[in-house]
Amino acid sequence: MHDPNCLFCKIAAGEIPSRKVYEDEEIFAFHDIHPHAPVHFLLVPRLHLPSMAHAEPVHAGLLGRMMVLAPRLALEQGCRPYPEGGFRIMVNTGQEGGQEVQHLHMHVMGGSRPWLKG
Repeated sequence: MHDPNCLFCKIAAGEIPSRKVYEDEEIFAFHDIHPHAPVHFLLVPRLHLPSMAHAEPVHAGLLGRMMVLAPRLALEQGCRPYPEGGFRIMVNTGQEGGQEVQHLHMHVMGGSRPWLKG
């Protein structure tokens, strides 16, 4: 399912330009337009799934593929290897969870850690 009014559906379809990181028949990854770390890209399913709150058992394979793909892409994009290096995966869900685009997406961030305090 594709939502013609969804920003991320349009990006995944190539209707809006992006700095592509990866694509296959189910998943599209691209650099965040406002990065919060030296490495910051988004993994989105091509399927329009509004949020993690909408995920059902039928989506388990797709979500699992996204989680397994994230480490490989993080290394390819410049994250240092585990355990000294690493990355963060974050999924914002709903208004109170900080979700701004109503299409499920995973932020993958690495490098210096601006989220640390002090």
